[in-house]
Amino acid sequence: MQRHSISITLGLMLAAGALSGLNAQTTPHKYGYDDTPYLPDGKWRVHDSARPLPLVISPSTESTQERAGSAPSDAVVLFDGTNLSHWQSLDGTKQTESKWKVGSGYVEVTKDAGALVSKEKFGDCQLHVEWATPAEVKGEDQARGNSGVLLMSRYEIQVLDSYNNPTYADGHAGGIYGQYPPLVNPARRPGEWQSFDIIFEAPRFEAGKVVKPAVATVIYNGVLVEYHRELLGASAYRELAHYDAHGPEEPIMLQNHWNPVRFRNIWVRPLKDWK
Repeated sequence: MQRHSISITLGLMLAAGALSGLNAQTTPHKYGYDDTPYLPDGKWRVHDSARPLPLVISPSTESTQERAGSAPSDAVVLFDGTNLSHWQSLDGTKQTESKWKVGSGYVEVTKDAGALVSKEKFGDCQLHVEWATPAEVKGEDQARGNSGVLLMSRYEIQVLDSYNNPTYADGHAGGIYGQYPPLVNPARRPGEWQSFDIIFEAPRFEAGKVVKPAVATVIYNGVLVEYHRELLGASAYRELAHYDAHGPEEPIMLQNHWNPVRFRNIWVRPLKDWK
């Protein structure tokens, strides 16, 4: 597809998302906080309880529930459903052999095993990951099917059971946690496989200060939910995100939030010299 066609298509998708946002919930709800710092635009707080929730929509009915898709030929396959040779656990600052549970084609969060971090490091990249929250619903709000995909181990795309599960806007699945809610909420039912396709541009630092922020685009179950978002910094809970200098490439992290979330079909395409 030619570049101008891509621009037109994305523009139409964004316009549709903006129009959908007009129908999103605009009245205050009970989830979230009213005592956290304001985000840079000064309109909403971090995890603001009054921020409009993303409009609920239905994703494509095309199902990949039976088996995972295959990775492109130039991808680094981090998990193919058989073993965790590309991963290690992180308990605090200590890296150990992974103790997450490997099942039939998936890996599942184990409560006391720490986060899962890739042995390989990545900067600019295209990341594909499929995930499923427990079919048996337990808890509510942020205590229901919570996990996260963290680019460079610090920039979080939220994983959550967002199907009929109210929570604060910037904590929905597919959102950039604590910063940007997803444009819409295309969550599938608990227990069903969901997908993220993330295009990520790593931040650039000079003399310890950020000179180019990280940028992320997120497609959730085939639906564009974040487009070229400039991140405010590393994800944080109840605090304003900020940058601390780090390397040009860092591991990918899967968060352990003590919920038995499953992951499968994880692959990365490093984007080097792509501009």
